[in-house]
Amino acid sequence: MTPVLPEIGALVVDTGRGDRVGEFRGVAGPYWSLRPVSGGTEWEAEPEHLRPADPMERLHAETARANARSRGALL
Repeated sequence: MTPVLPEIGALVVDTGRGDRVGEFRGVAGPYWSLRPVSGGTEWEAEPEHLRPADPMERLHAETARANARSRGALL
């Protein structure tokens, strides 16, 4: 079963990397590209290891992003 492609910018959880939350950036071959919410290096994940972020995970990620911006981080 092929996972449904999320919209660019949607928050997803990479269960293959300890439930790391990332922002969906696009497709790179068989992998999906994700970007850390608080900035940093993108990573690639296998689609079968991804799921949509739940409301609590989205809130946590958005708070982390706001905190990073308040510290002057480039996102």
